[in-house]
Amino acid sequence: MQRRQCFDQLNRSVEFNFPPQRIVSLVPSQTELLHHLHLADRVVGITKFCVHPKEWFYSKPKIGGTKNLNIEAIEQLNPDLIIGNKEENEVEGIKTLSEKFPVWMSDVANWESAMMMIHLIGEITGEIIKADFLIEKIENEFSTIKKFLGIRTLYLIWQNPWMAAGKNTFIHSMIEKTGLANVISMERYPVLSLEEIKSISPELVLLSSEPFPFKEKHGQELNKILPKSKIVLVDGEMFSWYGSRLLQAPKYFSSLKF
Repeated sequence: MQRRQCFDQLNRSVEFNFPPQRIVSLVPSQTELLHHLHLADRVVGITKFCVHPKEWFYSKPKIGGTKNLNIEAIEQLNPDLIIGNKEENEVEGIKTLSEKFPVWMSDVANWESAMMMIHLIGEITGEIIKADFLIEKIENEFSTIKKFLGIRTLYLIWQNPWMAAGKNTFIHSMIEKTGLANVISMERYPVLSLEEIKSISPELVLLSSEPFPFKEKHGQELNKILPKSKIVLVDGEMFSWYGSRLLQAPKYFSSLKF
């Protein structure tokens, strides 16, 4: 065991025992990535939203939610490395944990930073060969994707208030990868009124399964103000999970019929 120092995606210096033997993961998509890197024996804690893989969800200790971390539960696990994400975890919780444990943070807002995250997590866990091979497989899968040729698309992630995925988000990168055209020019996740949605007049509306669990009734509500738009329920994991789930995304995207 040796001490190693590196920088995370927030350019924070992180010093930890290498290779880490007691990892706590604070983000579902990164938990699934750690599973793909065959780190079952070294991941000691996950969030209640880390539903993949199922065997980990039912067997690993839970440390709260991504936004509501159970600091005491994490302390009891005595991790030698915690892996979180800028967007999904709250600043205060990360600050508290960083005072006691090494905390490595990802910052994923586009395709390039997602690929870099996979590479860097491979690096800090000592599984860089597996991580880089995964990147190669993901890129190969996306090279075969069926494109949708610029359909003007609104991707909604929340209702009451209505919120959309805009520029500078990983979801936006996935929209572009499919060949769709995001109608939202604002950055991040703007709140929209029904009048604003009507004025945008998208050709296609995608209702994500997460973080808000959209159902058919929400599509019917929107159809009243957007009678000419096609409204489709989609698997949010395929658009927003930026780890090994990306291997499954191209086949899913190509199966969609717009």
